[in-house]
Amino acid sequence: MKILMVQPNYHSGGAEIAGNWTPSWVAYIGGALKQAGFDQVRFVDAMADNLEDDQIEEIIRKNKPDVVMATNITPSIFKAQDIMKVAKKVDPKIRTIMGGIHSTFMYPQVLSEAPETDYVVRGEGEEVTVNLIREIAAGTDRENRANITGIAYLDDEGKVFATAAHPVIEDLDTLTPDWSLYDWDKYIYTPLNCRLAVPNFARGCPFTCTFCSQWQFWRRYRARSPKLFVDEIEVLVKKYNVGFFILADEEPTINKQKFVSLCQELIDRKLNVSWGINTRVTDIMRDADLLPFFRKAGLVHVSLGTEAASQMNLNRFRKETTIEENKYAIKLLQKNGIVAEAQFVMGLEHETPETIEETYQLCKDWDPDMANWTIYTPWPFSDLFKELGDRVEVRDYSKYNFVTPIIKPDNMEREDVLKGVLKSYARFYARKTFFSYPWIKDPYVRKYMLGCLKAFAQTTITKRFYDIDRVKTKNNKIEIDLGFDKSRILTQNEVKNLKELRPEMVADMSFGLKEAGYQREHDEHNWDEFDETTIKDRTSSTVRNC
Repeated sequence: MKILMVQPNYHSGGAEIAGNWTPSWVAYIGGALKQAGFDQVRFVDAMADNLEDDQIEEIIRKNKPDVVMATNITPSIFKAQDIMKVAKKVDPKIRTIMGGIHSTFMYPQVLSEAPETDYVVRGEGEEVTVNLIREIAAGTDRENRANITGIAYLDDEGKVFATAAHPVIEDLDTLTPDWSLYDWDKYIYTPLNCRLAVPNFARGCPFTCTFCSQWQFWRRYRARSPKLFVDEIEVLVKKYNVGFFILADEEPTINKQKFVSLCQELIDRKLNVSWGINTRVTDIMRDADLLPFFRKAGLVHVSLGTEAASQMNLNRFRKETTIEENKYAIKLLQKNGIVAEAQFVMGLEHETPETIEETYQLCKDWDPDMANWTIYTPWPFSDLFKELGDRVEVRDYSKYNFVTPIIKPDNMEREDVLKGVLKSYARFYARKTFFSYPWIKDPYVRKYMLGCLKAFAQTTITKRFYDIDRVKTKNNKIEIDLGFDKSRILTQNEVKNLKELRPEMVADMSFGLKEAGYQREHDEHNWDEFDETTIKDRTSSTVRNC
C-alpha cells in the first residue's frame, strides 16, 4: 500500500519567518504506519516547497498512491481540503484522510465543503490512523468504518457521522517517530543557520486558557521518559545533523521532575545542541534557581505566554499570572543567559489606539529580548469564541492566522489594529537593532539575537513578515487590504442563528468524553513531587551584560 502524506501550502508570515519547521505529524504518524508494516510512505512538504495545486496533482499522478493524507490547523484548512479534491480528481479510488486540530472539531464543515474527504481522523492520530489504514488495506473500511473509533465521514446517505473518540495514548514512550521521511536540507533555523527539528516531549496542557484549544485536542497531559526522548534527540543530532530543536509541547516544564531529568540527560550526553520552548511565567519563577542548569543543558530561548498587558485580559484568558510576575520572569531568564521572548495578544473588542500604545510602553518597560504581538485569533472551538458570540462574522478561516484582525473592536477599525501592531514591531526592533543586540557581551546571545534580526530583515524585505505585502502606500496614506473572502462573511442573522442556518459551521465540542481519556482539570498529578538528586551538578548564575 502506497501512502502519500502532504503538508498544505499555507503561509502567513508568522512563526515561519525563523525558517521552515519540520511538521511533527509526519514523523510520528509516518513512524506509526511503518511500525505497523506499511513501509511505502512518502512525504511531500507543499509548504516548504511552495507547491501549487497543479504541482501537487502531478506528484500524485506520478506516485499513484492508494492513500493521500493531509493535516490542518485552522488557517490551512482550505488548502488541506484542496488536497483532498486534487487527489480525487487524479483518481476517485484514492482514499483521502484528513487529520488535525481544525477538522477534529469542525469535521461537519470539512465534510460539507470537501466531500472528497473520505475520513477525518479526530484527535491524537497515531493509533487511529493505523487502525484505519489496516481496514483500507484489507478493503473493509467501508463496511467496518462505524466500528473504527476516532473518525468522522459521510455515510451512505451523505450524512455526517462521527464515531466515538479513541482513547488517548497512555504511554507516549510507545511512539516510534521516523525522521527519515524529511528532506532535511529544507529545514534550516535562520537565526543559527542550522537544521531544525520540532519533536514531541509531552502532549496536552493541564491549563484551560480560554483562547486556546490544545487542552481539548490532546485531552490529557502526558509526558515521555526523558531518557527515551533524549535518545530521539541524539538520533536527530548525530544522524540528521540537527543543531536546534523546538519542543512542540504547550508547556514542557509543568512536570518539573521530568523536565529536569531531560536537561540532565542532555548534559550527560554532551550533544552540543541548542533548543527553545514555550512555557508559563509561573514555571520560570518556580525554577529560578535551576535556570543556570537549564542553560547548561542547551536551553537558549524561552517564549513566555505573557499574553496580555492588562490584568483584566490576563484574568479573562485564565492565565493565572500577574503583570509584575511577567516582568520578573523575563529578568530571571535574561540574568541567566537565556533569550526571553514576550507574547502579547492584541485585537479584542475593547482594543483602542491607547491600549495598543500602553501595551508597547509596557513591553518597553519589561525590555524582553524579543517581543511578538499576536493578533487575537478566535478559534471556533475555544471558550472565548463562544463568549464573543455574534461578534465573529468573519469565517474566512484562511485569515485566522495570528496576523490578521478578525474581531472588529468597538472603537477602531480592524486595519488600524494591524497598523498599530506593525508600528509596535518597527519601534521595538529598531531600538534593539541600534541600542541592544550589537552590544550584548554574551557572545552566544549576541550571535543568536543578530541571527533573529537577520530573519526579521530577510522576511521584511521579501514582504513575507506579517504578510506586509497587503500594506500599501497611496497618496501618502497607508492602505490595507485584509483580503477576506466576502463569501465567508456571515450576516448578523446567520451568526445569531448559526445552528439553524449554518449547522456545518458549528464546532462539535463533545469530543473526548472522560471515559475516552478526557481530563480537563490537572488534579491527577502531584506537581510538587521532585527529587533533587536528579541534578548532578548545579552551576552559578551569570549575569548578562548588555
